[in-house]
Amino acid sequence: MSIRLKLLISYAAMLLIPLVMMIITAVLLVVVFKGDFQSIRDQYGSGIGLFENQNVEHTFKDLKRSSEKNPSILADSAYLADIDQELQLSNSKLVVRKDNTLVYVSPTLQGSDVLQQLPAFKHPGHPERGDATKYGKELLEVNSFDFYYNGQQPGSVFIVTSVNPIVNFTQKFFPTLFITLLIILILTHTLLTYFVSKSIITPLRKLKNAMKRIQSGDLDFQVQITSKDEIGQLSIAFEQMRKQLRESIHTQIQYEENRKELISNISHDIRTPLTAIRGYVDGLGDGIADTPDKKQKYIEIISSKAEEMDHLIDELFLYSKLDLKRVPFNFEVVDFASFLEDWSDELEFELGKQGVHFKSDIALNEQIQVSIDRDKMKRVFSNIMDNSLKYMNKPEKHIGLHAKIAGEHVIIEITDNGVGMDAKALPHIFDRFYRADPSRNSNNGGSGLGLAISKQMIEGHGGTIEARSMKGEGTCMTIKLPLRRHKDGDNE
Repeated sequence: MSIRLKLLISYAAMLLIPLVMMIITAVLLVVVFKGDFQSIRDQYGSGIGLFENQNVEHTFKDLKRSSEKNPSILADSAYLADIDQELQLSNSKLVVRKDNTLVYVSPTLQGSDVLQQLPAFKHPGHPERGDATKYGKELLEVNSFDFYYNGQQPGSVFIVTSVNPIVNFTQKFFPTLFITLLIILILTHTLLTYFVSKSIITPLRKLKNAMKRIQSGDLDFQVQITSKDEIGQLSIAFEQMRKQLRESIHTQIQYEENRKELISNISHDIRTPLTAIRGYVDGLGDGIADTPDKKQKYIEIISSKAEEMDHLIDELFLYSKLDLKRVPFNFEVVDFASFLEDWSDELEFELGKQGVHFKSDIALNEQIQVSIDRDKMKRVFSNIMDNSLKYMNKPEKHIGLHAKIAGEHVIIEITDNGVGMDAKALPHIFDRFYRADPSRNSNNGGSGLGLAISKQMIEGHGGTIEARSMKGEGTCMTIKLPLRRHKDGDNE
């Protein structure tokens, strides 16, 4: 059963049950106060109201019977006074007229305007029910009947009843009010059912259509969120799912492209030394190397190329393990200023042998502590230095190291005056196998993984690495590492 059908059934039940109970209650009330249905029908036909006071009606009938059997009693003041007192308990008063003379008037009606407007005698036995009329500040209803006294003198009995305006209005317009109430109930419930069902079904139908689009592979759309209720929250969750699914698919596509590129790059970089090895092996086999010196030279070249392949495989293996988070980091808290100074001394000695001018500026005090893996951090610095030396083309080669504190991080900058890079190459230099030289020749050596490995190692330390460069002027590598807090909770 669909939600729409369930809602319609539930709303129909919510309408019909109160409606039936309301009708049954109204019928029972009428029957309880007015008798069976036949009497109710007779009263409507005779013009007597459904909600008339029963005591007044009973007295009215007794007086009418008395006028038929013993009309002279209606001239007895004592009898009439007793009847009047009984009527006053029901908020009614008695007036009796003989010819044109009022033989009895209830004390509470003395001087009332209603006495001047009593209906004239018509014929014996004629009951007359007057509509509620306002006399002064009161709303009064006059009920009467005519009769003859024993001397055939015309007489009339009037019962004047004070009427509550609200009760009078309800009695008069009860059928209309009841039917109007039923119409309002049905109309209101129908409209509420329509709008509430629409507010539920329409968003669900949109979600269903969106699901069909996702099922067909279309993720380039947006789910419209039109409310903040549970369905709106469902729409928000659905939209988040769609975005995550689209990002996941895009990521999967990117991974697949990266995998193909990785295979292509590995094939290219391994094939280059492998081709050289095969060439020199063929040269040895064909006797081209016909002297001991040539043979030795060929063997050394083969060994060098094999070592190059071995280094490439080691770099690739290390990168893969870093990418899979399978390389353990042996962190220790070190005095970072001392660590950099020791490394700078070693670097200055090594670079000096290669004719490179090295200058360091370590603006750190001895209390600066950083949690690092010494071997991996040295590997990062070595990769950056190798990359700088590889692309150094100036007659005077310069490399600089600068370290400082910035907030809760230590900043290390390594600069060189090499060939630099184009702005479009900077975002890709930390990608695996990326070389700024689009020809991808290996004249400059290297695996193309050094900076990619450096980035993964720095991120493993919770830091960042980025590059700035200008073509023909040089490159600056910036490393940012978080400081280690002291035991007293302060940062240096």
